[in-house]
Amino acid sequence: MAKSFEELVIWQDARKLANLVHFTFLELKDYDFKNQVNSAAVSVMNNIAEGFERFSRPDFKRFLQIAKASNGEVRSMTYLAEDYNYILAEKANEIRNLSIKIKTEVVSLMNTLV
Repeated sequence: MAKSFEELVIWQDARKLANLVHFTFLELKDYDFKNQVNSAAVSVMNNIAEGFERFSRPDFKRFLQIAKASNGEVRSMTYLAEDYNYILAEKANEIRNLSIKIKTEVVSLMNTLV
């Protein structure tokens, strides 16, 4: 088991997602949309970290559930971003693919915390 959340591949991937989302929407003028998608992406990363730092399996699992939900929100918002022509399909797919990878990692980790 990792000694710090920074060692977790899932947290490292969530950090990549937060950065990818941030820089993808950096110039977007729809500030409400940009803030919402950025907040959801940061939530994934931070809930993994916060849950890990609780040193309680049930708490960690609960925070992973929140991270998983926020991750789904990011993925959902990429569809809207595409529909609104805020981003190209290629960029939306890049974000979604990383999001799906994180979802798989979250579920796998949650299954070990039973």
